[in-house]
Amino acid sequence: MSEQVEVVVVGSGAGGGVVAGELADRGRQVVLLETGPHLTAPDFTRFEAKATHELWWPVRLCRMRADGTEFLGMVAGRCVGGGTTINTKVAFRARDHDFDKWAAASRPVNGAGEPLGEEDLAPCYERVERRLGVRRRDDWPPSVHTVKRGFDALGASLESVDAYTDTNCMKCGSCLQGCATNAGKSTLNTYIHDAWATGRLDLRAGCTVQRVLVEERDGVLQATGVEYDDGTGETRTLRADVVVVAAGALSTPGLLMRSGIPELAGDSPAARQIGQNLGLHPARLVYGLFDERQYCDRVYPITAHCLDHQRDEDGGFVVEATTIQDPIGFATTLVDEDGTPRWGQALVDAVDRFPYWLGLFVMANDENNASVSLDETGQEVYAKETEDHEWERFEGALDFSREVLLAAGADRVVWTGLLTTHVQGSCRMGSDPAKSAVDSNCESHDVKRLFVGDGSVVPRTLSVNPSLTIMALATRLADHIHADAPGYLTSRPAVTAGRAG
Repeated sequence: MSEQVEVVVVGSGAGGGVVAGELADRGRQVVLLETGPHLTAPDFTRFEAKATHELWWPVRLCRMRADGTEFLGMVAGRCVGGGTTINTKVAFRARDHDFDKWAAASRPVNGAGEPLGEEDLAPCYERVERRLGVRRRDDWPPSVHTVKRGFDALGASLESVDAYTDTNCMKCGSCLQGCATNAGKSTLNTYIHDAWATGRLDLRAGCTVQRVLVEERDGVLQATGVEYDDGTGETRTLRADVVVVAAGALSTPGLLMRSGIPELAGDSPAARQIGQNLGLHPARLVYGLFDERQYCDRVYPITAHCLDHQRDEDGGFVVEATTIQDPIGFATTLVDEDGTPRWGQALVDAVDRFPYWLGLFVMANDENNASVSLDETGQEVYAKETEDHEWERFEGALDFSREVLLAAGADRVVWTGLLTTHVQGSCRMGSDPAKSAVDSNCESHDVKRLFVGDGSVVPRTLSVNPSLTIMALATRLADHIHADAPGYLTSRPAVTAGRAG
């Protein structure tokens, strides 16, 4: 069974959800395919195990050392809205030093051929911020005031975050299980539902794309659609004028490789970049035990941040406060000082004091030297060659967080192993095909009509939470596709009033 549309978007997270919603608002014929379920606020529950099963990908592991002695856990959303449905809604713009790294890595450019910079993305950031209702969160719960004593004692700053949450947020702490009040904004309840509920967007959940269809026309490779499993076991073909792959930085490279693009492209320099330059933004949670109950499970998970060490030359890490994983996640991720999982009576004692722990989330800059490849069964394999100075950065971030918690009055400190929710860069954008998989408009260097629309295109890992930047880049991509300078699209509809700007 085959059908024809203007645009098919694969993945509904921070990238794909925005691209699909923006193009639907402009009257484009869009089908949005999502491998996960379509669940909404009435379905969301604080039942941790149920939510993790329904909304998250199973934790994937990245080898951090060549000898296989250390791994990093990678968490991602697997539902309509993707990671924006289960993240902490922190709204950061990329900083000048982030854009400097982009230019050095692959030099993405603007329409004038100059390095893409903050001023180029500013209009896109503004549009996203308006749509999400980004606001400053000064309503700190008691735990943040507790830990601020530690930052003050060390002469470090602690500032309020900007977040895409509205005033219905009751600080219940269940962001990672989906927001049951829709106070937490996501592509699900902002970009997708408005267009879907009014029939302007064809959303198909539970549909797993198996491959992108590529044909050679007049000596040029072109994407012509996708094949997908519709959830019943039947394979369907969807033809499209334009294909946007936005399955996330962990899944997009594998889909492109399983589609045979490197082979079809004749092992071109750009094709060899697919799956390379993966950035992990390694993080860990660091917990301090206090005499007073902190109730860090009853806050909006990221409330304030310290940016004093954000630049590489200042340490290369950001600390966010306060937070704690729910009990299962808390118990299964704690490690001892030698990095081995905590177990036995020590684990029982830690979990027994759950309300008294106060958590910091600390994330460190990395060098985008991880990769995605396929094993003999066609499944993704993730590996990183961690450099010595990266380990020093990770340890420096841990040491600083420990000092803060002890200075704030913690009796003892424990922490988790390395983890991440901020993977970026596995199909990065740029003007040089030898250093990037897609061009500065996120179109494949090798395959016309094929675009990448998620965090895969970020040239170097951001020093801050990336979701707002991914959404801004997706807004820019939607504008480019709709403008249709190459003449790819079947029709040229008028802009739908009220949503285009």
